[in-house]
Amino acid sequence: MERAFCGFLDDRKPLGNGVVGRTVDLAELARTGFVDEIILAAPHDRNLTLRVLRTAQQLCLDVKLAPDLFGCKPARETEGIGGIPLISLHEERLPVAGLLLKRALDLAGAASALVLLAPVLALIAILIRLNSAGPVLYAALRAGRKGRSFRCYKFRTMVRDADALKNGLRERNQRRGPTFKIANDPRITWVGRFLRRYSLDEVPQLLNVLKGEMSLVGPRPHPLDDFSAYTIEHLPRLDVTPGITGLWQVTARREQSFQAGMDLDLEYIHRWSLGMDLRILLKTVWEVLRGSGD
Repeated sequence: MERAFCGFLDDRKPLGNGVVGRTVDLAELARTGFVDEIILAAPHDRNLTLRVLRTAQQLCLDVKLAPDLFGCKPARETEGIGGIPLISLHEERLPVAGLLLKRALDLAGAASALVLLAPVLALIAILIRLNSAGPVLYAALRAGRKGRSFRCYKFRTMVRDADALKNGLRERNQRRGPTFKIANDPRITWVGRFLRRYSLDEVPQLLNVLKGEMSLVGPRPHPLDDFSAYTIEHLPRLDVTPGITGLWQVTARREQSFQAGMDLDLEYIHRWSLGMDLRILLKTVWEVLRGSGD
C-alpha cells in the first residue's frame, strides 16, 4: 500500500521541520488532511497513547505502532515502513467485496445507460445549441473523495456567463449553509428548465462514473466555493466517492437546510449497503419520471 507522509505530532518539539501540530490537534488535522492511518513512534506515556488511540478509533483511522526493539530485529515477519517494523493496533475493516460490486454496478449501469440514451442525448444537445449560445456541456470543478477536485459534467442549463452572474444573486440564496439555490433563477434557459425538471442535465455525469470520479449513488459533489465553507464536521462526507443521486435526493429533495442534507449524507455513509444503493436508484427513477427536479 502506497503511503504519503503528512507530518509529525509532537508535544515537545517546536513546530516546523515536519512537526505539524500537537497530539491534541489529531482530530482536526486528520480530518482536514484526510488522513487514513497514524503511526505511534515508540510511545512511553501510557495515558497519552490511550488517548491518541481512542481518538483514532473515533475517527476510523488505522493505528500502527513502531516499537522500541532495543536494536534487535523482529523474530517474525512484520509490516514495515522505511526499514522500521510496525505492529498493527487497530485496523478499520472495509467491505472490500461490497465496494468491488458497487464499482462493477457503476461501470455496468453507466455504460448501459449511455448506450440506451444515446439518441436522447443527441436530441438534447441539438436543443441546447438552438436555444442559446455556448457549449452543450458545462464542466465545473467539484469537491470529490478526500477533497480532490474534478470536473463534473452536466448539460448546460444556464446562459453562457452564468458563473459571472452568481455573485450578484447571492442575496437571494434560499439555502441555509454553504450552498446556493434560488427560485426562478434568471440564468436558466427554457430548455434548461425542462432538463432540470426531469434531471436530464445530470446524465453526462455517467462519464464521471466511468472515469471513477463519481458513483451512481453517493453524496452529491459540492462546488469548490461551497466546499471552502465546510467546517470540520462536514468533512466526513468526503470519505466516499460522490454520486449522481443519493439519499437526500430521494427523501428530502425540497429541504432547504444544508445541515439536513449533510445529515442524510452521513446517514448514507454509515448505513451503506448494495441493497440501499439499489433502493435509492429505483426511487430515483420514480422521482425522475414524475418530474420532481427544480
